[in-house]
Formats: sequence, structure tokens, C-alpha cells
Amino acid sequence: MYKAVLFDMDGTVLNTLGDLADSMNYSLRHFNMPEREEQEMKSFLGKGPAHFVRCSVAEGTSPELCRQVQDFYEEYYDSHCQIRTAPYPGIPELMERLKSRGIKLAVISNKQEPAVLILAQRHFPGLLELAVGTGPSIPCKPDPSAVLSAMERMGVTAEESVYVGDMDVDLNTARNAGIDCIGVAWGFMGRKKLEALGAARVADTAEDLGDIILGKE
Repeated sequence: MYKAVLFDMDGTVLNTLGDLADSMNYSLRHFNMPEREEQEMKSFLGKGPAHFVRCSVAEGTSPELCRQVQDFYEEYYDSHCQIRTAPYPGIPELMERLKSRGIKLAVISNKQEPAVLILAQRHFPGLLELAVGTGPSIPCKPDPSAVLSAMERMGVTAEESVYVGDMDVDLNTARNAGIDCIGVAWGFMGRKKLEALGAARVADTAEDLGDIILGKE
């Protein structure tokens, strides 16, 4: 049995797409750029705010203007990240189940850290050892730095840890950190794409995920 589970946030434990898309479109309107469809923006997610902005802005936008859009977007999203966002079915119960077995839990996200902390406290109070987002000194996944630091802070080894995520960046993060990975089928990429990318284990429900983590499958 694992001693620590490190979860991705967007598309894994929380369905954040609506608030991410609304905040980006608000930012695009502010800078007089065309808006994007919500489902289109799903493919832009997972690699951090800078990547999300670069994919969303009008073609030919300068790096300097991209930085301005990102600053505006991050500030707006931090204060509007709790409107449509909610846990996926069974996730809080899964965390309670794992925690009751003595397993340490953390969230490691490519979202900016202020929003990560806000959402973790609102939706998973008392369940997480750590909630980590990106910032000036925290590189985006698939760089394994945040995962390795979290394992060290929780006092667990790579063999005792598993990373859970919904996208290719999560599979690559786990590989780079040298830990096991479990994909989730309900997120932004889906089972078929995860398996095509080499995911050995993919859970269809939170209950299924819990059984895999606890070694029942």
C-alpha cells in the first residue's frame, strides 16, 4: 500500500474548466481579443498559466502583451475561481477513505499557487498535507521539483508514493520523479488518450481509484 498520494488538481480532483474559461474570456475581452469556446480551451490546460495564455490570445500577440494578459488573468482568476468549480463525484469521500488508512495526501498543480491554496482550503479542508502551485521559484510540471519537494516534506520515498492525474503532463511528471502514476478517465484527456500515451493504470471512478491505490485491483 502507498504511504502518500499526490494529486493533480484541474481535471483530477476538481472540475475547474468553467471558471478557467470564464476568467480567460474576461481577460481576452479586456484586451480586445476574440473569445474562445470553452471546449477548445480544454486542450490548452495542464501546462501552467503562461501556456494557457499563449494558446488563448490572438495570433501574433507579442511576448510583452502575453505577460500583461497573464498578469491580468491570474489576478482575476484568483478572485473568481470558486464560482463554477466543484470536486468530481466521490473525490472528497475518496480522500477521507485514504486519510483514514493513514495515507498522506497532497495536491501538486500547474495552477498559480494562490488559487491552488484557495481551492484546496474550500473543497478539501483538513484532508491535505500540502497544496502546491506554481510561482517564481516553483517550475511547472513535468519538471518533478514540486513533487520531489512534497515527498521530502511528507517524509516518504518514491517507492511509497503515487501520482494521480488526467493528462500527459501528469504521466511525464511521475516518470521524471521516478514514482508510480495512475490516470483518471474523467478529466481533460480521457482514457483512450492516456492509454495511448502509456498509462498502465486508469481509473474510471473515484471508488475505482481508491481500490487501485489500496491494492484491491
